[in-house]
Amino acid sequence: MGRHAPRRRGAVRRLRRGISDLVNGQLRHNRRVTPPFKIPQSVLVVIHTPARDVLLIHRADAAGYWQSVTGAKDRDDESFEDCATREVREETGIDARKGILTDWGIENVYDIYPRWLHRYAPGVTRNTEHVFGLCVPDGTAVTLNAREHTDFRWLPWREAADACFSPSNAEAILLLPQFAQ
Repeated sequence: MGRHAPRRRGAVRRLRRGISDLVNGQLRHNRRVTPPFKIPQSVLVVIHTPARDVLLIHRADAAGYWQSVTGAKDRDDESFEDCATREVREETGIDARKGILTDWGIENVYDIYPRWLHRYAPGVTRNTEHVFGLCVPDGTAVTLNAREHTDFRWLPWREAADACFSPSNAEAILLLPQFAQ
């Protein structure tokens, strides 16, 4: 019995630390602090080639929902540019630093789709989305995060706009000729 006591004390210490971390909102997932709710500040990144072909990705959680890269800030102090760079890598495997990432200076404020309201704090119903463009070379490899997206396709910009489920995404793609390098 005495032999096992140190092991139990260690387990109790780890359990207490885990409970303390949970109470203090410090549970870590993938070495990042996971906030309890999504921050209602996000990015939309229109990834395109010099020929204005646009990358669309298909959402895993919504059949028929094609979109550009989107994602919320992980922290309030995360810059929109850092958020865009992180989301592009997480969702497509593309390193935005190897392309030309451009802040289009556009913010969309919209009602959060009812199917995703549970991801936000109670009472939060609107999101502010900051729009970027990312010009990448033709033939850029795409590696999807299978938990988030199931397929991708490159389409001419007008066709890509028509294929998007989100009006703000479609409108951003239609602005591509004004912002493309």
